[in-house]
Amino acid sequence: MSAVDPSELRGHVIVCGLAGVGFRTVEQLHLAGVPVVVVDDEPDPRRVRLVASWGVPHVVGDARLGDGLFEAGLSGAVAVVCTSSSDLHTLETALRARELRPDVRVVAQLANPSVGQALRRVTGARGVLDVAQLAAPSFVEACLGSSSHPLDLDGVPFSVVEVEVGPTVGTALGPHGTFRGRFGPLAPVAVVPADGSAMAVCPGRDHPIAPGDQVAVLGTPEDLERADIASTPPGGHAAPDELARVARARRRLRAAIRGSDRGLVFALGALGVLVVTAVLVLRFNYHPSGGHGATLGWLGAAYFTVVTIATVGYGDYSFGAQPAWLELFGTLMIVVGVVLVTTSFALFTNLLVSRRIEQSLGRRRVPGMRGHVVVIGLGSVGIAVVEGLLGEGRRVVVVERDGSNRYLDRARALGVPVVIADATQGQTHDTVNLPDASAVAILTSDDLTNIETGLAVRESLGERWDTVPVVIRVFDRNLGRMMESSFGFRHVRSTSALAAPWFVGAALGLDVLGTFYVEQQPFLVARLAVAEGGGLEGLAMQDLSARTRVIALRRGGGEGALEHPPRRGTRFAPGDQAYLLGPYEELLRVLRRDQPVDPRAGGPVRPSLADPAPSP
Repeated sequence: MSAVDPSELRGHVIVCGLAGVGFRTVEQLHLAGVPVVVVDDEPDPRRVRLVASWGVPHVVGDARLGDGLFEAGLSGAVAVVCTSSSDLHTLETALRARELRPDVRVVAQLANPSVGQALRRVTGARGVLDVAQLAAPSFVEACLGSSSHPLDLDGVPFSVVEVEVGPTVGTALGPHGTFRGRFGPLAPVAVVPADGSAMAVCPGRDHPIAPGDQVAVLGTPEDLERADIASTPPGGHAAPDELARVARARRRLRAAIRGSDRGLVFALGALGVLVVTAVLVLRFNYHPSGGHGATLGWLGAAYFTVVTIATVGYGDYSFGAQPAWLELFGTLMIVVGVVLVTTSFALFTNLLVSRRIEQSLGRRRVPGMRGHVVVIGLGSVGIAVVEGLLGEGRRVVVVERDGSNRYLDRARALGVPVVIADATQGQTHDTVNLPDASAVAILTSDDLTNIETGLAVRESLGERWDTVPVVIRVFDRNLGRMMESSFGFRHVRSTSALAAPWFVGAALGLDVLGTFYVEQQPFLVARLAVAEGGGLEGLAMQDLSARTRVIALRRGGGEGALEHPPRRGTRFAPGDQAYLLGPYEELLRVLRRDQPVDPRAGGPVRPSLADPAPSP
């Protein structure tokens, strides 16, 4: 525990709970230079040590009782962030903070939508956030292989599109062209050089580009169309060649055989051989008149075979006047046919009943599905990703180990096949036809399980590993980076890291509108109301951080028209609504710079509440 004197704390943020997104929120506040105090009575010792190494005070107490909040300096705090691992504890803490200090900004993490809606009436519209709903879009985009990230700025649609610089740059603009020469008025978001050098974040329009560079550009649909830029269809791939089609057909046949009862396959096969043999024998050897006259036609032979095997003879044909060998053949055909037909019916009935039971227990097989997305792990994030993929028109199959999972009924109500099995096993991959999947999302809440499953999936995909997006959820971002460099995973995401900027923004008055990735760099899009007397008042946009871009501006307290893109020399005025894009730490620095300055103290005063909540 760090000693904290409540009387000395001013303008800080109190974070209640170090579990999950709480820890990432503390980390990002600390990195942005925002004073923060932690309240947690049962934290993870490792996280406590990390927080202590940052010099962040930690109060060991129960925020639900109020003592912990007072000890953390509630009277001088600008916000209280409630991120307990229990929705009930989070709700109690949020209500207690609002009761003790009605004017403080309260931000709560709640997964229960009904309780969250009720709490919003107390904390304000932006005071309740759901980590799963905030992080799910990033996982969906990665599964779809989307190169376009749609944004909505007060009803005006924008898109961030990733494109590769073509060879025309070299011929039109010389060996090293510029962004402006190729993309004109579009806004550069990032440039990933083809030579492997560091990514340029929010560069200027005169930034040099070369053939092969990956460039992320921002603009309205009309601007992108004029620049002849279109997003790649989600998950689009080149048409497979003939060998790939043959291999896929072979895999589907094997899966269908594995997904059926082998005894039924054998019985039906034997019955088919018997029918074909009988038709041939009767066609060329059976004489209706009993002599050596005309034989049966093909249709007559097939009819006689069926009624004989089914033992429903109508008296129109018989073996009585035929040669002895043919009578013996007819006898064997009846005996063997009855055995095979009754066996086939019994096995088929058993298969139908077994499939029904398997479906109800979550062991349904999907051998014929192709181009689907396999979601492994059906927690709050998993079900949000499933719903997002269904909204994009994708077929989804879920693999979940726990047969009592609370989200199973919700997934089945959506018509999604659910398989209760261990996703680390190759047999499970065959059950969900993973080799023919278009993407795999591994979303359990255990990092080690996700890593083990990812390695198993890589083995099952084989040669398709390089073309099929495999998205893996981890908590530790450093672990994610090591997985990418050591194991070759390309889509590693942390739900806490994705959601934390929303909590930080809500706590400090920054209205977060969206997040997206370019390569492995997360970007944030947010709206900021320029404060009167703050550091942004009168500042020209070109004087902002080079890693931050103002993509649009609305003058006059949000009542004027949306200017996009604003001129670099435009100066901010109080009440302007600025729409910013950049890495979250850069946007937080802009927010802190905008805080009004207290001339008596010589430092920033407590930020005004941009979205004040109604008093209880």
